[in-house]
Amino acid sequence: MSKKSKTPEVVEKTKQSKTKPEAQNKKSFKQSFLGFLWSLFWKGSIAFIALMLIAGIYFDEKIERKLDGPMWTLPAQVYARPLLLTASSRLSKQALIAELKLLNYRPVVDVQASGQFAVNNHQVLIYKRAFNFADRYESAKLIAVNFSGERLLSISDENQQEISSVRLDPLLLERLASEDIEDRVFIPFEQIPNLLVNTLLLMEDRNFYHHQGISPVAIIRAFMVNFKAGKTLQGGSTLTQQLAKNLFLSQNRSLWRKFQEAYIALLIDYKYSKDKILEAYLNEVYLAQNGSSGIYGIELASDYYFARPINELRIEQIALLVAIIKGPSYYNPHRNPKRALKRRDLVLRMMLEHNLISVGAYKYAVRGDLHLSARSALNHRTNPAFVSLLRRELQANVAKNVRKRNGLFIFTSIDPFVQKNAELAVAQGIDGLEKKGKLMLQGAMVVSDRKYAEVLALVSGKEVKFSGFNRALDAKRPIGSLVKPVVYLTALEGGFALDDRLSDKKIVLKNSSGQRWSPKNYDRKFRGDVSFEDALIHSLNVPTVNLGMQVGLNNVINSLYKMGVTENINAYPSLVLGSVALSPFQVAQLYQPITMSGVYQPLSMIRAIVSKEGQLLYQRPLRRKQIFSQGAVTKLTDTLHKVTTQGTARSLTWRNRGQYFSGKTGTTNNLYDSWFVGFDAEQVVTTWVGRDDNKSAKLTGSSGALILFSDYMNNKKR
Repeated sequence: MSKKSKTPEVVEKTKQSKTKPEAQNKKSFKQSFLGFLWSLFWKGSIAFIALMLIAGIYFDEKIERKLDGPMWTLPAQVYARPLLLTASSRLSKQALIAELKLLNYRPVVDVQASGQFAVNNHQVLIYKRAFNFADRYESAKLIAVNFSGERLLSISDENQQEISSVRLDPLLLERLASEDIEDRVFIPFEQIPNLLVNTLLLMEDRNFYHHQGISPVAIIRAFMVNFKAGKTLQGGSTLTQQLAKNLFLSQNRSLWRKFQEAYIALLIDYKYSKDKILEAYLNEVYLAQNGSSGIYGIELASDYYFARPINELRIEQIALLVAIIKGPSYYNPHRNPKRALKRRDLVLRMMLEHNLISVGAYKYAVRGDLHLSARSALNHRTNPAFVSLLRRELQANVAKNVRKRNGLFIFTSIDPFVQKNAELAVAQGIDGLEKKGKLMLQGAMVVSDRKYAEVLALVSGKEVKFSGFNRALDAKRPIGSLVKPVVYLTALEGGFALDDRLSDKKIVLKNSSGQRWSPKNYDRKFRGDVSFEDALIHSLNVPTVNLGMQVGLNNVINSLYKMGVTENINAYPSLVLGSVALSPFQVAQLYQPITMSGVYQPLSMIRAIVSKEGQLLYQRPLRRKQIFSQGAVTKLTDTLHKVTTQGTARSLTWRNRGQYFSGKTGTTNNLYDSWFVGFDAEQVVTTWVGRDDNKSAKLTGSSGALILFSDYMNNKKR
């Protein structure tokens, strides 16, 4: 037997000796691998938990900063004057009905809720809305307004007790927001109709009050539906998740964003009440696009789609609003009315099946159309002219820390009907003058209140919505004969009488450089001597120059400064014929003391500013100063009345029969500019007509601007 050969027993033992270490090695490797996995698991778990804690702290801080502080930068809301109803005031039933329609009060047969009114013979029954005025909050109230002819006879409450006065809620004119601010109107949860909340939960998140921010059942159900369809048909997000996405995350679709959304939703649900979450969602949700501005929140959407507050929506309107939430673009009722109507009807059926509405209410609601307001519901308010004045006044008179506050309520003196009549007068008047003279013309008008020196309307051109050059504020043109009443008032203050005689003979004046100037009357005639009064009535130039030289040019300039003119004025004789250049707004300020018995008060449109919490932040100061004697001003205004009956504005006697005016025409050299300032017992109207290229308008004050004034006053009378 060879030495290398081995017996079977030896071979077997050898194999066994080799197998044993291998088995031990495999066992050791397995244990090491399992240990590695376990180590990796618990280390990964610790890292994951740490990551979740860090993420939780980070998200929690973001959530608190957003939901516990001011959630949104809200635009300032600008309101017109509220209509004050007083017993025995001069207000017709038709005017009141027009105001109610402007405010989108709904005419009904039986008045039952705020925002409704009914007309019965000589009575208008109104359920006026609640409103937080600058001085106090006034709750909703049922009132009866009784009329006799063109006068308001009496006002009574629901208990038939007479009340002396009551205010209607003012018209929202504008929302002031910068381009980076989302447009919305905040509404607290307690003011949101229960029907809207219940309908929203029915259609979007039925288990809202039972889940903890996310709904696993909804996620699984959505996954199954989408898996079977092979595409995304259904989402599993709760309202809380949608709020988390809207407030904190981008619109990009990814698993990481979905995870963040769920995590934030869990934190929000843990920290805040369900009502708080619903309030945030309903004020945050996107519902439409209005030009370059998004419509966010249900209150602004209610205004945009239906032109009324959310608490006045009918059942079918609530259903449509909830329907739109599903897809604001897809179910846009303006672009896709049939699709929106189908979705709205589905919501109504669901409301019926879940006993949110009765069968009768469903049948009534489903038979109606979409009941939308005009598409430009938010745009009809915009008037760049008075918004420009508002911004300037804010800058000049209101402290910066007030201007920068969030969600201000700005109350102004703008009267929507005065504004409408002024816009109509300028647009139609300029159109008529252009057709007659075959020239491109422009116009501007400022309407102010005689009693309080408040701006009631401002029109900067025939294109009312055009936001370019503001002629009412910035078009400074020579004012011509509009300056003459200042000359005559200065003389009356200095002791002149209406029957004093003034020379109307040719004169030649020489300035310091030797240049000669010989003023002429408009008709190129001289009358010898004329009375002080007749010289103003007929707007004679030569007697006015003589008078100006007698009273002293510096005294005339001082009068102009006292009346509010801020321009630098040179003491040239041509000053008394209107060489000074002013804007229509500056002219309106110039004439205000004449119409207020010699009292100077700066023209203004801002009455008060209130914070969103209801705190009064600014109120217009009462800055009044008697700068001329009442006797002198009365003599002047009596003479200005004769201007409208005997003088350069006498065409008003047949243009506006039965109306009592005082006023003054203004015409500049070569008929470049046409001016007229006129006033009745209540309002002062300043009107300018001319050309943007500063060429001749070929119009006198009486053939141009006076016509716009006449049209405005006739519109006002209606």
